[in-house]
Amino acid sequence: MSPVVDATSPDSREDAITTTADAVRAGEVVVIPTDTVYGIGCDAFSAEAVQAVLDAKGRGRDMPPPVLVPDQRTLDGLARDVPAWVRDLVEAEWPGPLTVVVHAQPSLHWDLGETRGTVALRMPDDELALAVLAEVGPMAVTSANRTGEPPARTAVEAASQLGASVAVYLDGGPRPSGEPSTIVDCTGDEPVILRSGALPASRVRQVFADAQPAEPPPPSASVDDTSSTHLDSSDTDSDTAESEGPTR
Repeated sequence: MSPVVDATSPDSREDAITTTADAVRAGEVVVIPTDTVYGIGCDAFSAEAVQAVLDAKGRGRDMPPPVLVPDQRTLDGLARDVPAWVRDLVEAEWPGPLTVVVHAQPSLHWDLGETRGTVALRMPDDELALAVLAEVGPMAVTSANRTGEPPARTAVEAASQLGASVAVYLDGGPRPSGEPSTIVDCTGDEPVILRSGALPASRVRQVFADAQPAEPPPPSASVDDTSSTHLDSSDTDSDTAESEGPTR
């Protein structure tokens, strides 16, 4: 049985985080709590470790794992051509249950699987996860369960499915929600919900709508004095109404 390190007690919390971070730096696979469910992960820049995560889950390279980041600034280091509305969305909802799929920086030396030049990024709203990420940097993390099985809400549930394929289980107590993050494709001109989750789709659409530039008012019509002499009062009213357009 792989070690379970207890981070639920203030007395053991720092040691548990250090043990987990050391395992990640060594290229090993760990399980950590997040604000949604427990996740299985590793150093995002270790191709061997990423493959070990996929193998542990029974998942192929056609389903690359998301990458968890320690802060919003990391977005620009990992992604390119980020639209303003995506920045607004991240500003509003990170840390939290929002995963954004964006174009990856082509210079990155990593192998997450068949990403087609994109990467799914998220900043979790969990102190333990953020503490580990602050120590090791971006991690490739996906839900801590075998493919087809329910996501783990406790470290014990994760261990019962993943066993010795994980080097360290960081126990942060039960996860309150169990609902995964909402995944949003942000590579196009507008958001596309790839997976519904804890963040309502209506919230994503609202932030996108708020980021759009205001439409200019329609031009007002004017009728010069000469032309007006050839119109009776009913013609003038009709022409003005058509020129002004509908009320907004």
